[in-house]
Amino acid sequence: MRSTRIAAAVAGAVILVGGLTACNDDAGKASGGGSSSTGKGGGADGKQDPAQNPVDALKAAQEATAGKKTAKIDGSTTTTVAGKQIKQATKGGLDWSQGMQMNVENTMTGGGSPGKPIKAVYTKDAVYMNMGGAMPGGGGKPWMKYTYTTLSKQLGGSGTLFQEALQNANPGQPIDLLVASGTAKVVGKEDVNGVQATHYTGTITLDQLSGKLGKDLRDMIRKQFEKGGAKSEQLDVWIDSDNLLVKKTEKLGGKQPSDSTAFYTAYGTKVDVAPPPASQTATPPGA
Repeated sequence: MRSTRIAAAVAGAVILVGGLTACNDDAGKASGGGSSSTGKGGGADGKQDPAQNPVDALKAAQEATAGKKTAKIDGSTTTTVAGKQIKQATKGGLDWSQGMQMNVENTMTGGGSPGKPIKAVYTKDAVYMNMGGAMPGGGGKPWMKYTYTTLSKQLGGSGTLFQEALQNANPGQPIDLLVASGTAKVVGKEDVNGVQATHYTGTITLDQLSGKLGKDLRDMIRKQFEKGGAKSEQLDVWIDSDNLLVKKTEKLGGKQPSDSTAFYTAYGTKVDVAPPPASQTATPPGA
């Protein structure tokens, strides 16, 4: 059970970063999401009015956000199961220059979780976790290495679920899916941690995920939707004047509702995603 909880925590951080589009590398290309601009709606400074051309504005934001390659994230997801809330918070650095890699702290509360921050370094093939002391079964070493193949199988996948998700995940992916949904619209200008940003909203249906995700991740998300009785989610993004995503929220209804919020800052800054020294790392029994 402990290993399954670890796998779920790792998956939670990945989905928080990339949203339900974590494996989607062509959502925006697959559908224009509506009519694009033909030059109309430009302002006096030459910039397009997002309210008149939300699709074009979002496409520009996706390109700018994805192109930065690094950022910092501070977010959380709260899920209600049988009337009890389970919350996972993730905070730290992201580097998607060669597939998504992360150096973050994950904290889970509720559902029997201890609520203690766990340091986690996500590399290309494994996640390294440190709870602040010697790990059980780790021979006194503070870091434990979990390969993505092992964690994927623990969640019922074929062994490639995490590799697929991390290969294309980046903060620009939710913008892609919002464009592809055909429902994107502008809510207005809002303040996000002292930054003026344009708020966009839309609705994503389960059917829209089909064909846009790797099979393992699609099946996992489909099971999540069906188990909770949800058929769609509300996706909102906030884009600043530099065309960068600064905030994202996802709301899923049904019998097991979930609500996630992520803030993005410090785009383009260096993120250390080097794995811990081998001398300080152990592998869990049976992995």
